[in-house]
Amino acid sequence: MIRFFACLFCLFSISSFAQDEDPNLFSLDANVFYGTILEHNPDIQHLIVDHPTGLILSYNKKTFGFKEWERQYNYPDWGFSFIYQDMKNETLGENYGLYAHYNFYFFKRHLNFRIAQGIAYTTNPYDKVDNFRNNAYGSDLLSSTYIMLNYKKENIIKGFGLQAGISVIHYSNANFRAPNTSTNTFAFNVGTSYLFDYESKPEYITTSDEKDYKERIKYNLVFRSGVNESDIIDTGQYPFYIVSAYADKRLNRKSAIQLGADVFFAKFLKELIYFYSVAFPERNISADEDWKRVGVFVGHELFINKMSFITQLGYYVYYPYDFEGQMYNRIGLKRYFGEHLFGAVTLKSHGAKAEAVEFGIGIRL
Repeated sequence: MIRFFACLFCLFSISSFAQDEDPNLFSLDANVFYGTILEHNPDIQHLIVDHPTGLILSYNKKTFGFKEWERQYNYPDWGFSFIYQDMKNETLGENYGLYAHYNFYFFKRHLNFRIAQGIAYTTNPYDKVDNFRNNAYGSDLLSSTYIMLNYKKENIIKGFGLQAGISVIHYSNANFRAPNTSTNTFAFNVGTSYLFDYESKPEYITTSDEKDYKERIKYNLVFRSGVNESDIIDTGQYPFYIVSAYADKRLNRKSAIQLGADVFFAKFLKELIYFYSVAFPERNISADEDWKRVGVFVGHELFINKMSFITQLGYYVYYPYDFEGQMYNRIGLKRYFGEHLFGAVTLKSHGAKAEAVEFGIGIRL
């Protein structure tokens, strides 16, 4: 499933990026970093023993406003990056990650904010015999996100530039397999960049052909699915199914607001209820308690070319079994295929506690 997540994300990213017809100007950059694992959960305290180090290598395709969305977002870069991270802990091992990313610029293009999503491989995941102390990574393939904030000066001398800043690198398998306590590394980074063909860099296009993107209310139907496991190791991986219906109202070129409902059918929860009813009779849990849930949510969609970033906050209105609280949240990516169809990869969680990576297909009418 994690492999599928990686392939789907890359497909979304490449198909979106490949539509550009701009001049082929790009840069390569390299950053080294030194950081610390944040104690976001007391259960990983035993894993924080030293300061992780690593390397970030990146390809960045430049944009100059040939498309309207580029002008709307102040001419961002899109690209791909690779991370090598030594966790400085034999229990955690080393991580290798591949990502797709966007770079957004502020303050006369000196401040650069990067957001990246991808897939990582860890060399030493949990094993109940050989590596039982690693409660952070339950599988060798992990979903990974990183953000980077740099002060950057490009093309200082003949295409070469410098940057320095801070990064946060997250690794998790989103409860695809237990355990999944995850890690977050906060790091300081410094590096250099090189802009190829810098002498032919064009001027930024500032004219706008912006359209009126206010639309009537649209109606969306989405089917989501995947596989996950409860936090109890070896209780098994089970499929889940989610049907979502919502209305959205586009406010402008960048944003739409959403209001809708979800119906959840998560078999891992059915098995978890049965496990507790047998293993902990003192809890007075019945094995036949209803494991289905229904939620309502509000959300926001941020449009970036054919891609969009969604955030949703929900509340279970039908909640027969108490699991992680009645509030839930969802973040993720959508990719539009034509005017009505879209695909989505999202993370559903309760606060910072992930429940599942969801793969969805939908229609917007």
